[in-house]
Amino acid sequence: MTNEAPRLQKSPSAHTQADFVQIIDVVKKFGDAMAVDHLNLSIRKNEFFALLGSSGCGKSTLLRLMAGLEAPDSGRILVDGQDITALPTYQRPVNMMFQSYALFPHMSVEDNAAYGLRREGVAKAEVRERVAAALDLVQMGRYAKRKPHQLSGGQQQRVALARSLVKRPKLLLLDEPMSALDKKIRQQTQFELGNILYSVGVTCIMVTHDQEEAMTMADRLAVMNEGRILQVGTPDEVYEAPTCRFAAEFIGSTNLFEGVLADDESPLFDCKDLQAPLRVHNPMNARRGHKVQLSLRPERIALAHAPATQDCNWAVGTVEQYAYMGSYTLFYVRLPSGRLMEVDVSRTAVRAMERAPDYGHTVYLSWGADQLVVLEK
Repeated sequence: MTNEAPRLQKSPSAHTQADFVQIIDVVKKFGDAMAVDHLNLSIRKNEFFALLGSSGCGKSTLLRLMAGLEAPDSGRILVDGQDITALPTYQRPVNMMFQSYALFPHMSVEDNAAYGLRREGVAKAEVRERVAAALDLVQMGRYAKRKPHQLSGGQQQRVALARSLVKRPKLLLLDEPMSALDKKIRQQTQFELGNILYSVGVTCIMVTHDQEEAMTMADRLAVMNEGRILQVGTPDEVYEAPTCRFAAEFIGSTNLFEGVLADDESPLFDCKDLQAPLRVHNPMNARRGHKVQLSLRPERIALAHAPATQDCNWAVGTVEQYAYMGSYTLFYVRLPSGRLMEVDVSRTAVRAMERAPDYGHTVYLSWGADQLVVLEK
């Protein structure tokens, strides 16, 4: 642990060998329930990849399929060109760090880290050398003789990580790695864990339902729902340009509008919830007269007491609720149509106002054409 500001070192080699891990048309059912639905995915060598979605979306099942803890009904899984679909767990170049860490309570830290190597019959001298190096890597060398119950949650996590890395897997799987940690130490641990993995250069796939965790740690992420991948991209790509309603709502907060393309030259969309039309820089493949979904992030909206001077992309409403969040204030503004809009106003912007908006105040909202995203589906 250091007093330096945390920073996450993204892997410079995460853009090579695009098909290091290949999941090809994989299907997994449990009875009549489709857990993984004809899923295809490619992951790059040395990439930190996150599978993000709500409970029951299939992300943990997909991880277990890669680990060999479940068998697919159909499809193939390849790692570094090797088809591992039918290989037993112990023969796969894969290691998995479980949500509970699964440390043996009666064993010391070093014995927990050495367990897999000893099971494989690795020579004692090599076991000692590799375990010592792995524990030093995760800053747990001085705790080698302690038992798991004598460690904090964060320290137990690092021991579990050392046990996974000591076997030098080609692919490391992390199942909700932060869920057992106290919220106060979770953010610091995200940076520590990420930097350790990037320094090792292992390809890593993490399952999480925590969008902040995925955005902080991953080179790329996949948003999953009902056994399918809805969108894959870098954290900023998925946040700034969601392709579907689920991704827009799951990653961060958004205001969603239904609009009809009225003028495809401008282009302008009519929306029944707003008093003014919506102008969008990139209308995707919208056609005149067809309904589309448009996403507008709360922090992209300007809030003022005076009317906007622009002829589109504005609304007027009444402050119904607000909450001080530290760096910003969250406002809920009720429009004449009855629609409630969510608006995040920075602390600096609120202080610059002549008077801070309060309950019942009439306020005017405005935003740029480049802040609206037309969703593909």
